[in-house]
Amino acid sequence: MHKNFKNIDKVIYGRGSFNQLDVLLSEKRAEHNRFFLFIVDHYFKGKELEKRLPVKPEDVLLFIDVNPEEPTTDQVDQIRDCILKKKGLPSGIVGIGGGSVMDIAKACSLMFTNEGSSSKYQGLNLIKKPGIYHLGVPTISGTGAECSMTAVLTGPEKKLGLKCDWTVFNQVILDPDLISSVPTDWWFYTGMDTFIHCVESENGKLNNAFSHAYAEQSLKLCRDVFINPGCGQNAANDEKLMIASMMGGLSLTYSEVGVCHALSYGLSKILGTRHCYANCLAFNHLEDYYPEGVREFRQMLVKHKIVLPQHLSRTWTEDQISQMASVAYNLTHMWLHAIGPDWKDKISHESIKNLFKRL
Repeated sequence: MHKNFKNIDKVIYGRGSFNQLDVLLSEKRAEHNRFFLFIVDHYFKGKELEKRLPVKPEDVLLFIDVNPEEPTTDQVDQIRDCILKKKGLPSGIVGIGGGSVMDIAKACSLMFTNEGSSSKYQGLNLIKKPGIYHLGVPTISGTGAECSMTAVLTGPEKKLGLKCDWTVFNQVILDPDLISSVPTDWWFYTGMDTFIHCVESENGKLNNAFSHAYAEQSLKLCRDVFINPGCGQNAANDEKLMIASMMGGLSLTYSEVGVCHALSYGLSKILGTRHCYANCLAFNHLEDYYPEGVREFRQMLVKHKIVLPQHLSRTWTEDQISQMASVAYNLTHMWLHAIGPDWKDKISHESIKNLFKRL
């Protein structure tokens, strides 16, 4: 069956576009209990961006610390329950931050209108009702969360997204000024998430002309940012990376991710490794699956003086490796894309354990 692709309803792009946030929210303030919930990365607490937030007296402002853990179903459930008890149903949610904060905002939007724990809805099209209005403002580029139809959460049993048409943001503001202060290492790791999205999207069974068009342009922009002459962390490349991130996210939405992301989910679920960093750790050892991509990735590591740790698996127990392999094995859609319909004939729990042992 062909995917019936849902894109963001509206996008504003350009330097200074964040200043339009108040006007955008004013159109929605009369809905529900007439207040907005702002979910903002704690990095901005006490900084200039906090002063620019159009928070009204009736609004709720939550600063979320996503270090070192990634978003969890419990976290989303607690935010939903607390706000409903104290204030009622918001007019909407604004998520300002990196991929984790935007995923929390997307998940909370859905859970305000769907009963029970968010862990019940980890999977494809399990959400029963549309969520409330939600607006995303990325302050770091690479995850593709700003355009993804998935809000990735770690639950008690699995790391898997709430994935449906209603997950997608109603409005996104892409302001390159907001990503200028990203620390260099995380600028690299999150940027590599975009690069890996596109490599995996391109090199799999579900690749098609639609996904290829986005991946091709996103990869071109990634090379400008990370390896071509003039590469590096600067204003011009901030603009390129912000658009590459969105295009990479759109590419994988109509295709899929693959082996690297399956391993990354295992690292995140069992060891708590941050997603973008986990992708880098895994991708560095997957040259037999993505030879050209890994070759370029290693050139980028050298170019930006990024040193990834080696021999990590020597510090893991056999039980941890087995648990990570189980998480990865159960991501059927990723293996189907990467290997094909007969992937279970070629990939086993034991072979995935051996992939983790490369790290």
